[in-house]
Amino acid sequence: MNAKSKKPEKENTSSQADVNQFPIVGIGASAGGLEALEQFFKNMPEGNGMAFVVIQHLDPTHVGIMPELLQRITPMKVLQASDGLKVRANFVYVIPPNKSMSILNGALHLFDPYEIRGLRLPIDVFFRSLADDRRAKSIGIILSGMGSDGSIGLKAIKDKSGIALVQEPSSAKFDSMPRSAIDAVTADIVAPADELPVKLIAFLKITPKANNYFDIEGKDTSSIDKIIILLRENSGHDFSLYKKNTLFRRIDRRKSVHHIESIQSYVRFLQENPKEVEILFKELLIGVTNFFRDTGVWEKLKETVLPDLLRELPDGYVLRAWVTACSTGEEAYSLAIVFKEAFEKIENHKKLTLLIFATDLDHDAIDKARKGVFSKKIAEDVSPERLSRFFTAETNGYRVNNSIREMVVFAPHNVIKDPPFTRLDILSCRNMLIYMEPELQKKLMGLFSYSLNLGGIMLLGTAETLGTYNEGFSDIDAKLKIYKRSTTLQSSELLDFPSSFFQHKTMIPEKKSAPKIVENIQTLADQILLQRFAPASVLVNEKGDIIYITGRTGKYLEPVAGKANWNIYAMAREGLSHELPGAFRKASQSFDAVVIRNIKIGTNGGTQFVDLTVQRIESPEAIKGMFMVVFNDVPAIIEHDVTSQKSGKKSSIGRQKELEIELNRSHEEIQSIREEMQTSQEELKSTNEELQSTNEELQSTNEELTTSKEEMQSMNEELQTVNAELQSKVSDFVRSNDDMKNLLNSTEIATLFLDKDLNIRRFTDHVSKIFKLRGVDIGRPFTELVSDLQYPEIESHALQVIKTLITIETAIETNDKRWFNIRIMPYRTLDDRIDGLVITFNDITKPKNLETELNSTIEILKKHNLVK
Repeated sequence: MNAKSKKPEKENTSSQADVNQFPIVGIGASAGGLEALEQFFKNMPEGNGMAFVVIQHLDPTHVGIMPELLQRITPMKVLQASDGLKVRANFVYVIPPNKSMSILNGALHLFDPYEIRGLRLPIDVFFRSLADDRRAKSIGIILSGMGSDGSIGLKAIKDKSGIALVQEPSSAKFDSMPRSAIDAVTADIVAPADELPVKLIAFLKITPKANNYFDIEGKDTSSIDKIIILLRENSGHDFSLYKKNTLFRRIDRRKSVHHIESIQSYVRFLQENPKEVEILFKELLIGVTNFFRDTGVWEKLKETVLPDLLRELPDGYVLRAWVTACSTGEEAYSLAIVFKEAFEKIENHKKLTLLIFATDLDHDAIDKARKGVFSKKIAEDVSPERLSRFFTAETNGYRVNNSIREMVVFAPHNVIKDPPFTRLDILSCRNMLIYMEPELQKKLMGLFSYSLNLGGIMLLGTAETLGTYNEGFSDIDAKLKIYKRSTTLQSSELLDFPSSFFQHKTMIPEKKSAPKIVENIQTLADQILLQRFAPASVLVNEKGDIIYITGRTGKYLEPVAGKANWNIYAMAREGLSHELPGAFRKASQSFDAVVIRNIKIGTNGGTQFVDLTVQRIESPEAIKGMFMVVFNDVPAIIEHDVTSQKSGKKSSIGRQKELEIELNRSHEEIQSIREEMQTSQEELKSTNEELQSTNEELQSTNEELTTSKEEMQSMNEELQTVNAELQSKVSDFVRSNDDMKNLLNSTEIATLFLDKDLNIRRFTDHVSKIFKLRGVDIGRPFTELVSDLQYPEIESHALQVIKTLITIETAIETNDKRWFNIRIMPYRTLDDRIDGLVITFNDITKPKNLETELNSTIEILKKHNLVK
């Protein structure tokens, strides 16, 4: 760098440091917000080191007076925001009417307001830009208001490690906005508006002792490990391989909320307050998401990646996708929508379907995702065409259409310890790996490679990369982080995971031989019995999925064509498949064994008779509720009469026996079905009665709602009338105010109105000839004014009048030889209540001068004895 450029660079660096050194507080408010803002700023001290930006829902057709109203409350300078205005500490900025506002590099930028599907969301717009611009120095506050504007912006601030404050809903005039914010994020502070300033300042004063996990002392490192243990015991999830800096920041935030200085004290606090462990767990689950996040990724999928993949698939193929860390489901639904759009782009229309598995640690987020209902704010991220095609508009937002909802299966799942979803064609893991240590990232990449089919697509977040874990993957678009599985990863990488993927063990070749174990005689005998003499059997769960196989079951079960399916109903051979459902039905009703004898099973080119035993397992606990299915071979049933029957007769008798057995079994099945139908009929009758009762209640509720609607309409009309009356009264007040001002000025008597604290309330124009007064001085103490009056007792006289209610009148001279008759009297309201003082200044300079001249003339005349 040359000498000429050195100085400007230094100034620029300093300027940039100034921009980033103080927090910026965004305050969102709507209906009832003015009162909450007054309570907030009355209690916010001057010189607090913060800048405040007020985003209030304003009437776009009226001139805003919010800066003047707030200036009366706070000693800080209040300005209406203008385009390009630099934000300064200890200033308050108010959004102008009919504008949208953002912030970039510490400067405010105004835009023409834009509506998204009929909604204006100025608070969300500003909070999002504030989070991006100020990051950890961003602070969001939601006060009284209707609707839910600000909730998404507050989530963005929390995602950038900013601070979220919400007015206590019970203290707000309209609690819809505060409640929506509390539902959307875990607020750092929830309190009445007048208490928020003190709590915010106290929160900011508690600064961390170390900014980096590796800077903290060994004792603190041990405390963080203890916190990880408490989290694991409470939630069942292990955070030991999450990035320690992320853990440290979240822990430090919770310490600040509770004003706890040391991390050791916070460990004790967690032990004594299990609810705090749940809150910390929620803090660590960073659930920021939205539809079509990073639009370039979704456009690439829609235009090229998915169409190319779909063209290569056979007709009738079912694609499998896994969306990890899905939060409230926006990304999973986005993938379903893009699949629908991409499917339409391929010329050769095949019968292809997509099944999406969407998983997350957070059970509450999964429950919300399953409902498929989102607020109207999604219109910011979803185009009108997609909204009309894939969503149904409801009163409070949008519901995902059934065609999209049925493509997604949501489930709580821990990607670290739970078995993965396999045979995948698409895998999305966006913005999750950045919070994990390299060791865990490496394991997950091995898991993802194992789960994906050859040629499968993997999506990562824009801040994530394969890095050194790129074995088995090739780039589709490195910039957008879209990859394809190109080769098979060595299976040994998977064996480090706790689950060991037991259902896939037979597919994973063991590279290392198991250590030799010294076995006793009983163990060897048991093994020989199981291998050579025990009947073939399978252990299945309640859905029929095979968990474990003993012996050779090929005579009874066979793989089905197509994709691998390890379900006993699908694998059962001819003859057995008809008997299994009924046997399972009976077995599920108790823990007794159900035996069906002499079942004729079709084998490869022949038949086989078998006794089937199905029993529900009562113990041990690990497999309780599962079913053991046992196959026992039996000889064919043929009657032999060697003396008198011909060979044709023998065959006929054997066939007759088979038919009799099948008939008896059919009678038993019919009887069982009849009993089940009777039970079902009784249950249906009971259900029908409950539905009738519910229907009557719903009809009653509907009538009440209709009545309430009519009452609401009536109330709305009354409110409109009241509003018109108030507007009329305001107009009358403005006219009366103008009349009074003109009247006072026409008297040419300087008049000053003070409140009980001697603060200026109003003054006439002539007062400015005595005191140096301007309009901005309203609200200032009267005693701070500079004047030419030689009247030092004016303050004491004013206080005396307030105390005694007796008028004081005095003639006072000024420094420039003017005289005023000053009259101090109480200010009385219409209901005869004292509410301040009225001070009049009547100019008597001319009478005083005439009096002085007269006195001088008299003295001269007396001196010459012309008068006595």
